[in-house]
Amino acid sequence: MTFNASVMLRETAAEHPEKKCVVLGQRSWTYQEVDQAADLVSTNLQAVGLAPGTKIGLQLPNLPQFLSAYFGLARAGYVMVPLNPLLTARETTFMLGNSDCELLITTDAVAAEAVKAVQQIGDIPVYVVETGSAERPEGTRSFTELLAPRPVADMASTQADDTAVIVFTSGTTGTPKGAELSHFGIYMNSTVSTERIELNPDDTTLAMLPFFHVYGLTSVLNVCVHNGVTMVLLPRFDPAAALDLVEAHRVVRFSAVPSMLIGMVDAGTSGRDLSSVERVISGGSALSGEALRRFEAAFPSATVLEGYGLSESTSSVAVNISREERKPLSIGKPLWGSECRVVSEAGEVLPPGKENVGELTFQGPTIMKGYHKNPEATQESLRDGWLYTGDMGYMDEDGFLFVVDRKKELIIRNGFNVFPREVEEVIATHPDVVEVAVVGTPDPQLGQEVVAVVSLRDGASATAEDIIEHARRSLAAYKYPREVHITGELPKSAAGKIRKKDLAQDLVAGADRQGQR
Repeated sequence: MTFNASVMLRETAAEHPEKKCVVLGQRSWTYQEVDQAADLVSTNLQAVGLAPGTKIGLQLPNLPQFLSAYFGLARAGYVMVPLNPLLTARETTFMLGNSDCELLITTDAVAAEAVKAVQQIGDIPVYVVETGSAERPEGTRSFTELLAPRPVADMASTQADDTAVIVFTSGTTGTPKGAELSHFGIYMNSTVSTERIELNPDDTTLAMLPFFHVYGLTSVLNVCVHNGVTMVLLPRFDPAAALDLVEAHRVVRFSAVPSMLIGMVDAGTSGRDLSSVERVISGGSALSGEALRRFEAAFPSATVLEGYGLSESTSSVAVNISREERKPLSIGKPLWGSECRVVSEAGEVLPPGKENVGELTFQGPTIMKGYHKNPEATQESLRDGWLYTGDMGYMDEDGFLFVVDRKKELIIRNGFNVFPREVEEVIATHPDVVEVAVVGTPDPQLGQEVVAVVSLRDGASATAEDIIEHARRSLAAYKYPREVHITGELPKSAAGKIRKKDLAQDLVAGADRQGQR
């Protein structure tokens, strides 16, 4: 079946040509303007002589040019490889090389580092979006060349199952892997997500999740374009700036990761008019009950709905439905067309019930095709049409899903299973704690020890001993942490996820240094 994901933009532009598509600062661009720019990017790249299926890196923050490039690449039948602008040259080199990119589109702010990466893999063209942040490096081309007027080429005759995007996983379990997402999978995800979150075309959303991450790309950009929603762009998250934009543009809905919600509340909401916000989707990592309560108290008209998704599922596969139907700490129910099974280590399908914790597996039209050039990892994650997520959880009797923890983050202390999220939920209720991450560290007698790393509110006086005692009162003896480390800020990925792997490695390295003294 012939299908191209860029029809989302084309159809919306045809129906609402003068409607604002994106707003950045004092400027705005209509759907017609973005669509025409996508046509020119598509046409000018084809004029360069690139064949359909060519992989092209797109290394941009949330700028209008991201939309014209993304839809322009899809329209020409190319494969977009979104890259974080904050990557080092080494990281960019790996991703460009692993995905076989033959061209890179980046921004002047990071172009110098990007050029270093390109030099490691060969002489491929680099186009630079010029924002005035830095000089465009010698030998690169201006992105404006891709907007030169010329007769518009026809949309490529891509197949529904053709790869449209290769999005790299965060690499929390090893080397990043490039998940191949199809044109139809992208379209389906934006369609079924719309139904669950009840998006209204007249809504204005705050686009602060990075578009180079699958959460921002699919659950924000694609969903909004598919429905003709206006996006107010925030190229780099800043909680005070986010609150300013919510007020100035009367933002109705937005998606975020928990650390963003916490940051917005901690930035101070007193005296602000945030009454326009009606619905917020939280994903990317677990949202604590305490964080949910604090956010909804600060945004009195808002309902926070937690959802769940992965790069491998083209973003969301499960979301809660409404304030009335949601369940605390649940990621909701599978979206239309997706099915979930909870399976044991032996592959047995487990029945509903909190006592039946197993690995969450999904199947449906939004699941990836596989990992690019990595058949071994593909075979491990995709089995008989089911995506094995690596997340442990259960389904209750009403069909709601609960994530207990990452399979690889399970702590086994003296033979007992400890799920970090349960411990984090308890520690998060301490009034001085802003964020917490619980990890397991090697212990010669117990196998692993439970260790918590926390950041505190400004002016807080809680000690590590205070937090240990707080946890001890609510948790079994084998669960509460014996070590608590207080830090200024927890390390996070570009998508806002706490880097537990880095924390665990730092703790082990610190213990080793201490032992050598």
